Amino acid sequence: MKQGPAASRGKQLHTTNSRQADAFARRLDRFAPTIAEKSALADFRSARHAVSRRKELVHESHSAPVAYVLHDGWMCSYKRLPDGGRQIINIQLPGDFVGLNSLFLQTSDQSVEALTDVVVSEVSRSQMISAMQQSPRLTEAVLWSFARDEAIVAQHLVNLGRRSALGRIAHFLLELGYRLNEVELATPTRYECPLSQQLLADALGLTSIHLNRVLRYLRERELLVFSAGRVELLNRAALIQLADFDPSYLEADTR
Repeated sequence: MKQGPAASRGKQLHTTNSRQADAFARRLDRFAPTIAEKSALADFRSARHAVSRRKELVHESHSAPVAYVLHDGWMCSYKRLPDGGRQIINIQLPGDFVGLNSLFLQTSDQSVEALTDVVVSEVSRSQMISAMQQSPRLTEAVLWSFARDEAIVAQHLVNLGRRSALGRIAHFLLELGYRLNEVELATPTRYECPLSQQLLADALGLTSIHLNRVLRYLRERELLVFSAGRVELLNRAALIQLADFDPSYLEADTR
């Protein structure tokens, strides 16, 4: 797969009012109380481009001159293994910054791929630094995005190292639902999920057979159903208890 900015892979988009396109604003507008800050934040949402499914926007060990704002669609960051497999590090959803760490490293430490057709805006290093210099509140927004990504990765590390297969699946699917609900792309008990079972298994460090067995167990006990691209949390309270899920690591402190 080839690397390079999204501009080389898709046409620039001019529509700005789609529901998904507002996800970034819904997440970060709390950090932009003034007109100047709202304008700076709007700059991060300009120059949108469509990128096709399975395209790689950032390639591990290559220089990455831009980060991205994800407006529509799903992406993932991952590490490629010597045997050709991969470990998914995180799933990026509408409203997320993607590849922020790459702006401040000589080469990217991970790859980023579009899991679906996506719409992104490019953010250059100079643009990011300029915005942070001009506004302490936007600096706070960027730092929170960094911190939240690190908190999500930490939870995924606990999933892989300490939670049972049952607990890690429940925790991961609760987390996705919470993040999507935060930007009004889900209800508390239902959301659309384009992840294949193989990709979900890659993210959770499970075999497809084991994953399928646990999903069947959750369905038979009327806790959760993952089918036909949709997740339904049939008994959310029981799942939260099962996974010991506390969403505070996803929430911003804007005091």
